[in-house]
Amino acid sequence: MTSKLDQLRTMTTVVADTGDMEAIRAFKPTDCTTNPTLILKAAQMEAYKDIVDEAIRWGREHKADVGRVTDRLAVSFGAELARIVPGRVSTEVDADLSFDTEGSLAKARALIADYASRGIGRERILIKLAATWEGVQTARILQKEGVDCNMTLIFNLAQAVACADAGAYLISPFVGRIYDWFVKNEGKAYTPETDPGVLSVRNIYAYYKAHGIDTVVMGASFRNIGQIEALAGCDRLTISPQLLDELARSQDGLARRLDPAQARASAPARLTLDEKAFRFLLNEDAMATEKLAEGIRIFARDLTHLRGLVSQKMSAA
Repeated sequence: MTSKLDQLRTMTTVVADTGDMEAIRAFKPTDCTTNPTLILKAAQMEAYKDIVDEAIRWGREHKADVGRVTDRLAVSFGAELARIVPGRVSTEVDADLSFDTEGSLAKARALIADYASRGIGRERILIKLAATWEGVQTARILQKEGVDCNMTLIFNLAQAVACADAGAYLISPFVGRIYDWFVKNEGKAYTPETDPGVLSVRNIYAYYKAHGIDTVVMGASFRNIGQIEALAGCDRLTISPQLLDELARSQDGLARRLDPAQARASAPARLTLDEKAFRFLLNEDAMATEKLAEGIRIFARDLTHLRGLVSQKMSAA
């Protein structure tokens, strides 16, 4: 029998949601994606001590501030990941720049330049941005410069539409975090077929396919394999090593659940968004508003912790 993971690969591009290189080697995903939380975790693992030490030495030799050293560390992890996966590596712009278009542009260009200095072209990298209005405008400019973007922290259709209008290469709607909010606030039990996170991704997928939008839909933030199975056929799914392992161990059959032709039949009407409409629709969605803000806070918190770790190591070196 073929594993569920191998069956999933026949209909969906599988992406590893981790900075752990050994896990990526084990599961052989096409792409991989990281964020400040994952980089912080990896930076504290003994297996990656050499990568961290190199960034600290570079920082001291170049009298670089902590922010530049942290950026180098993120690119160093990304460069190693790019040597393992055949596809793309997502590297995130600092979460504390989520409402700063100019700052985000400067950071993204610096990350791309650092990759280029290591012989890794922009065609192998996705710049990851929070799907705020400012993040969307950053993506609009970067895409015109030939830098493909992964728009993260997607929680509703308005965000997805704005990202598509900006020409973003890929979006990452967060299934598990939507599910978490509804479980906490509604107190209900959900099956994969009634899961609000699953339904949100299906709705976005249908909108894109019905309106001829090329932006890739990559479901993210899964809590269980039932959510993954319910989105089999989505363009891409980014999955944690734990859930990849669970899929690899299962020999049960896996049916395709998302199909472009079928999705078009239930697609939402076309939306026209400017900044005012975007902000209003986001504001009207309590879940999306709260989870977007929370997600930025969590990534910013872990980025602060990573900078603190780097600062301590630079002081001790």
